[in-house]
Amino acid sequence: MTITTHPNPPTPPVAIEDCWNRIGVVGDQSCEKLEQYVHCRNCDVYAGAAQRNLQRLVGDDYKKDWATHFRQAATDTQALDASCLVFRIGREWLSLPTKLFVSVAPQARPHRLPHRAARGLIGIVNVGGTLHPCMSLAALLGIDESEGEAATHRHTFARVLLIRWEDQSYALPVADLHGIMRYASATVQAPAATINKGLSRFLSGVLSHQDMHIGMLDAALIGYQLARTLR
Repeated sequence: MTITTHPNPPTPPVAIEDCWNRIGVVGDQSCEKLEQYVHCRNCDVYAGAAQRNLQRLVGDDYKKDWATHFRQAATDTQALDASCLVFRIGREWLSLPTKLFVSVAPQARPHRLPHRAARGLIGIVNVGGTLHPCMSLAALLGIDESEGEAATHRHTFARVLLIRWEDQSYALPVADLHGIMRYASATVQAPAATINKGLSRFLSGVLSHQDMHIGMLDAALIGYQLARTLR
């Protein structure tokens, strides 16, 4: 007697609702959850979609296509070898190296310190249950905070950025947050001569991304100035 075995019927593909492409950071940014999560990558919906995507069946054609892709010699001479966090103060889009940042917190009202009136020191602010000196980059860089508006159809995410420099933490309020961006160091350009002198001396370069010209702040100079202001 011959026993014939039948393969299991193919599992239908997993449907993934890619809301990030419609109402998230890649879409029109109208999603209500962006106010809480800042970026789609922090959202539980995005994480769930990623998990379902990893659980999908992979076909032979898919494997062959990727095997062919990875057998090709690398041709990209501008590797994305650096990353920064991009934020806005006034109308200026600026960035600092990602490694400086400890956390991003919701906007909070700082409390002024008595008998301390140094330019750039706003006061102290509670971030995650710990008090940190709250510093004004606008004052240090000579930027008018009243200028600048959010782009059309784009939410504005005012936040407090917590950074650490030489074992000291600083809270930096910003008017808007774009998020982490990877870039090729070779694409960084010299600052334009038209940038105001107060800001230009703190810039190590300028990076163009989409419709933004992002000032790359010199981490060492910023750290030194923050420490000097706090003394």
